[in-house]
Amino acid sequence: MRIELVAVVVEDYDRAIEFFTRALGFELVEDSPSLTNDGRPKRWVVVRPPGGETGILLARADGERQAAVVGEQFAGRVGFFLRVDDFDAAHARMVAAGVEFVTAPRTEPYGRIAVFLDIAGNRWDLLGPA
Repeated sequence: MRIELVAVVVEDYDRAIEFFTRALGFELVEDSPSLTNDGRPKRWVVVRPPGGETGILLARADGERQAAVVGEQFAGRVGFFLRVDDFDAAHARMVAAGVEFVTAPRTEPYGRIAVFLDIAGNRWDLLGPA
């Protein structure tokens, strides 16, 4: 058993793809036309870290209720955790790509950590070895 996908509600597919592939270095796994339950067009967009098993479904907000949770899927808490082998290199690459970090890097018993925001405003932990 495994978790194959998690969804992130975003405002725009193309801006989200750009962020996840350029700024975070994820792979675009799929970008296919699809339809909503009532027949309106949408896209099935999946990104994934290189070598990762779990992908992220980029789900464009559809309607007021979904638009209200863009960037607030975890009510201000960190909701995603990106583990890297080389924290300093990943952090430097992300900063150079314009990723907004909301905490400075620090060392905790479980490793190096810094909190950053994704394209939607959700909080992520960038985690590396101690």
